[in-house]
Amino acid sequence: MKIRYDDRRGAFAPHSFINPRRKAITDLMVRRWEKRSSKILGEYPVFRLREDVIVSPRNAYELKAYILETHNWITVLPITADRRVVLVKQYRFGFEGVTLEAPGGLVDPTDESMEAAARRELAEETGCEAESMIELGVVLPNPAIQNNRCYLYYAHNVVQKFEQTLDAGEDIAIELVAFDDIPNLIANGTIQHSIVLNALYLYDLKRRAGEIQ
Repeated sequence: MKIRYDDRRGAFAPHSFINPRRKAITDLMVRRWEKRSSKILGEYPVFRLREDVIVSPRNAYELKAYILETHNWITVLPITADRRVVLVKQYRFGFEGVTLEAPGGLVDPTDESMEAAARRELAEETGCEAESMIELGVVLPNPAIQNNRCYLYYAHNVVQKFEQTLDAGEDIAIELVAFDDIPNLIANGTIQHSIVLNALYLYDLKRRAGEIQ
């Protein structure tokens, strides 16, 4: 079976990929679902759980959707003048293991901007300051069950100027990694955090396009 990508439509052309005898869901059928009711089931320190009753515009099927409402997030990709990436090691409660990832966290209501949040998180977790902050993009961490966005920043020419200022529930070690070693760390599973992979990919795209160094 061959699948052909149609550049004109920006999609996979059906041909033999879709069985013509089956009733396929077309683009026109994928629309916003009607929300009939909404209520909060529980509130916790970093999120609250919401239940929505929603209805399919295609077949009027009604279901309950469960949404985690939380603040927007920030992830920072800090790189030094000598092309080393400042990463952090920490124990992650959900994963129940230690991860190697980029600095980041929740956007605080007191942050004046997303860039200010990025600078704050960078300073708190690594003690570093950036010569400049460049937004790489915005991603949806898990749009199936979460309502938030994550803002990705590249911290250019970072220098460690301060001590870390960690919360009581944070144990974070700093690790400097040569930028050229990053692909191997991704390939061997050392870096697994999906949003960090997003940041690295967007950084690489912009670097290849000559938009950033």
